[in-house]
Amino acid sequence: MSVLQLSVFVENKSGRLAEITDIIAKANIDIRALSIADTTDFGILRLVVDKPAEAEKTLKDKGLTVSLTEVIAVGIPDKPGGFADTMRVLSEKGISIEYMYAFVTRDTERAYLIMRVMDNETAASVLKENGYELLSEESVYRM
Repeated sequence: MSVLQLSVFVENKSGRLAEITDIIAKANIDIRALSIADTTDFGILRLVVDKPAEAEKTLKDKGLTVSLTEVIAVGIPDKPGGFADTMRVLSEKGISIEYMYAFVTRDTERAYLIMRVMDNETAASVLKENGYELLSEESVYRM
């Protein structure tokens, strides 16, 4: 079970992020989660949106470099140690995480993570076997 994430190449200059998010907003696309990693000259904006294919096309039509990646969205207990337990479960099965970021919902019992791993199926299986809630694309896009 995976979710589609957009990765957008962003020049590291004033106003560029505003331009990209404005393009998304004008296309009536809702951002559900995001992360930005940057260097001196450029960054990678990672987004989970409610309409990923439409967002990809819209951004590409505006000349941006965009790709879609499958990631996992998982709900973890929102309590001290909830995150550590999740990382231990994956580590014990030899699953390494390339990157991850959290996102907020109105659910007060759970925290949610987006994670990129080498093998989504294995990671999803390990998480399910250990009682973690994996989110479908539809449920993430509606949050």
